[in-house]
Amino acid sequence: MATSKIKIELQYADKNITQDELVERAKAACEADYGVKGVKDMQLYVKPEENKAYYVVNNKMTGSIDL
Repeated sequence: MATSKIKIELQYADKNITQDELVERAKAACEADYGVKGVKDMQLYVKPEENKAYYVVNNKMTGSIDL
């Protein structure tokens, strides 16, 4: 079975952000906040109405980034 390439892009109001950008910004925020460089697992919860994306890294570190 072939692997599909998936692209997700959030567009709302005057904002435009891709899935890859969200992941990289969340990783950078986690590294800055916790000093973590090895992200094994990440969940992202995007809340455009709050202009935030919330992350959970390695099932224990949490934080948020602005969209």
